[in-house]
Amino acid sequence: MEISMWSWLGFIAFVLAMLALDLGVFHRKAHVVRIREALTWSAVWIALAMVFNLGLYFWGGSKPAMEFLTGYLIEKSLSVDNVFVFAVLFAAFRVPKHCEHKILFWGVFGALLMRAAMIFAGVALIERFHWLIYVFGGFLVLTGLKMLRPNLNPADPEKHPLIRFCRNIFPVTAEYHDDWFFVRHEGKLWATPLILVLIMVETTDLIFAVDSIPAILAVSSDPFIVFTSNVFAMLGLRALYFALAGMMDKFRYLKYGLAGILTFVGTKMMLVDITPIPIAASLSVVVGILATSVVASLWRSQEVKGVESISATLASGPLFVAVVPESFACDRLASPRDANSII
Repeated sequence: MEISMWSWLGFIAFVLAMLALDLGVFHRKAHVVRIREALTWSAVWIALAMVFNLGLYFWGGSKPAMEFLTGYLIEKSLSVDNVFVFAVLFAAFRVPKHCEHKILFWGVFGALLMRAAMIFAGVALIERFHWLIYVFGGFLVLTGLKMLRPNLNPADPEKHPLIRFCRNIFPVTAEYHDDWFFVRHEGKLWATPLILVLIMVETTDLIFAVDSIPAILAVSSDPFIVFTSNVFAMLGLRALYFALAGMMDKFRYLKYGLAGILTFVGTKMMLVDITPIPIAASLSVVVGILATSVVASLWRSQEVKGVESISATLASGPLFVAVVPESFACDRLASPRDANSII
């Protein structure tokens, strides 16, 4: 699909305008993002992505539209891993709730710049060295299989080499200072723990991008499709975090779904010159894996909740209490033996 320079400039201008509107108007004052607000923003970002997808359909046909939708769903599903890591980081650094949105905003902004560079580099490398597509495919398959391993205890982020390096480069305050990244004290510039959290967020996103960028390149080699689908998924990452951070335990099987998606797209890349898989089939497989893992997770969550409810009821006391007339009790409960026979 031929994309003019004006289309690129128009899309980038739209993204910058939305980011400015987000931070400069709707989140100008730091506040705790409630789940209702997060769900509203999630719906807004998803709706914008679908409108863009519809525009691609009328402008370029069904093929680029399906490529965009497939890439968007892959990136959106892989973002759940980001959400889990962000929640762990924020808890480990004891980040104040009202500062989380600012960290995620600048984290996403930096991630967009990094991913843009990786996308264009990846597309250029595959066009010049076609054999790299097999390397990317094998890497995705191995990553998918690696995700099936049980989770290990998360490492202490304070012991991360990057954090220790930053503390040696510039002084860091012991406490947070509202939502400031840097403060001046006694004429000296100090970093706050907030900038350390931002550095860790950017680092983890760079690591996740190593998985997600090849995954989308397995769907399309058009840099405009790859870039726009990635950007729309990243723009909704902050809202996704605030919507899901408190109920990640409900999606216990989603990790296996993500592993299946990565394994599938990796296999698709390695078979590109043998048996190309149509984009419609790829979209169906991705949607099917996602739907199955989410439904299974919710079903399991409800089952566990039901078992816990029954256990709590049993622990609270007897299920049945006999209520008998006072005269009957006086006549019949004449001895302890009689009393013990009443349940």
